[in-house]
Amino acid sequence: MLLFASTGITLNNATHIESTPVVVNKSAIVPTALLKQIQSEPSSEKAALPITTADWVSSAIGVELTGVAGEWSDTEVYLSLPRPGGDAWLVIDRTNGEVSYERTDRGWVSYLNDLHKGRNTGTAWSWFLDVFSITTLVFCITGLLMLNMHAGNRPATWPLVGLGFVVPLILVILFIH
Repeated sequence: MLLFASTGITLNNATHIESTPVVVNKSAIVPTALLKQIQSEPSSEKAALPITTADWVSSAIGVELTGVAGEWSDTEVYLSLPRPGGDAWLVIDRTNGEVSYERTDRGWVSYLNDLHKGRNTGTAWSWFLDVFSITTLVFCITGLLMLNMHAGNRPATWPLVGLGFVVPLILVILFIH
């Protein structure tokens, strides 16, 4: 709850938080045998690299590519490698085997904000967010039921709960266009 509340604040005030992205570039040349394998692949919209090529590029550049679908054209293979808190991409030139890789890291605040939004976080985190959200809903609903049980002795309960709904609604109606 604290993580999601604090990242809610950082997301709401993103323009006030300075960040200097760190960019890492790497390059390599695909060996001739593997280049011929890439050149023999047909150009298609989305397909993974051949396993031997993916393994070689993974070890040469230091990034896991197994099963990552790339965009194939006659001249290159482009792999988009988005991740929380940054971005990365890899291009293999199909004519000369030149590999270009770039990774951008935007820092911990960006990383935590992306976790908050579930951006580029994978299936496990997506499931965690769903379970966490359902648990939070149960917590809120049972809290309302408990308020209902004890509201008889506290006359300000329902007006305060109502304000929690009405104030944001008024702000939306009046100030968000």
